[in-house]
Amino acid sequence: MNILLLGSGGREHAFAWKIVASPLCKKLYVAPGNAGTQQIAENAALNINDFDQVASFSLQHDINLIVVGPEEPLVRGIKDYFLSIPDLRHIPVIGPDKLGATLEGSKDFSKNFMLEHGIPTAKSATFVPSQITEAIAYVSQHSLPVVLKADGLAAGKGVLICQSHEEAAREIKSMLVDLKFGQASAKVVVEEFLQGIELSVFVVTDGKSYKILPEAKDYKRIGDGDTGLNTGGMGAVSPVVFATTDFLQKVEDRIIQPTIKGLRKAGMNYSGFIFIGLMNVNGDPYVIEYNVRMGDPETEVVLPRIKSDFVAMLQAVAHETLDQYALEIDEEAAATVVMVAGGYPENYDKGDVISGLEHINKALVFHAGTKRHENGHLLTNGGRVLTVTGKGKSIAEALEYAYAGVEKIQWKNVNYRKDIGKDLLSFNFNQ
Repeated sequence: MNILLLGSGGREHAFAWKIVASPLCKKLYVAPGNAGTQQIAENAALNINDFDQVASFSLQHDINLIVVGPEEPLVRGIKDYFLSIPDLRHIPVIGPDKLGATLEGSKDFSKNFMLEHGIPTAKSATFVPSQITEAIAYVSQHSLPVVLKADGLAAGKGVLICQSHEEAAREIKSMLVDLKFGQASAKVVVEEFLQGIELSVFVVTDGKSYKILPEAKDYKRIGDGDTGLNTGGMGAVSPVVFATTDFLQKVEDRIIQPTIKGLRKAGMNYSGFIFIGLMNVNGDPYVIEYNVRMGDPETEVVLPRIKSDFVAMLQAVAHETLDQYALEIDEEAAATVVMVAGGYPENYDKGDVISGLEHINKALVFHAGTKRHENGHLLTNGGRVLTVTGKGKSIAEALEYAYAGVEKIQWKNVNYRKDIGKDLLSFNFNQ
């Protein structure tokens, strides 16, 4: 079949790598793609939020399946668009409809969904600009720390954890009145702080049945020891040592099953991935957030652990036959380290020459912010530039291979965390 994959990051390169490995894939197009996807598929210079453009390309190239990587086209309603036009309805879109995508597009909507369906989550309250006086009064009396979340999409940067009431009052005004995160913070969710350890569980569903993919733990802050600014993600590991069989059973019983039932009850046309951000609080799972697509860089450790045919899984999602698909998981561990441009997540340079990839032999390299110059040089073209994934019999071995690969790659002012996964190597179950 001919497949169109939308997106340009490390997640999409990992998707592309997995898709082209399937005998079911005749031709893969990636829009807009990057220098990594260009090596294994055909990049297409499309604006993925211009649905007319995506539709025209799909008809011209006899596309049989569309896989949506990032959240924005889903939140904007790409699935609804394709279903609304007779000539396009035959092309399945992997991802939820606009209503389903609101689970990620609006924090307030997702909190209400969790409350309605009895899904464990932190207590919260929501405020809009006209309620600024009440909002300031509320956070000024709130237990510390105070978690503030922009309601809408903010590129992974719309969450603030305030350590004092003064900071919370100042920041909620900055978000609601000054629109610190643009229209995304025209509504703010104030949430209680959950004390625990984070992980993510990934589910694929055809709207009726579901399969649970490998779990992962990612590392959001720029600096070692989880210090500095939040980023889109600096690394990830899978499996997660504290995600015991007992804990994951609780996740399935208390969160995944009620979520799938809730999607159906709400009338959502949801066929795709659900990323469930969790907090493990003394052995009990609480939902921090839903995302309606795979995570990045978590995809770069989850997909290498899937042994069964990935395109067959996507087909099963599209045709509502997922219950018949046999998901096989590799018992080996995977760890990925994200290499970023110096200055990221703030100001950074683009166009620096990347070298050393030809020396990588025991790791997978997924491109994120890269492009190929006409002279053949590989150049940086974003904040997160490359992700290097190692696999091994243990997290320690996977990390060894990942970091051995990272050390062979160079460009001007390259930066990466040196401690990805290290906290799990000596994990204390009593912490």
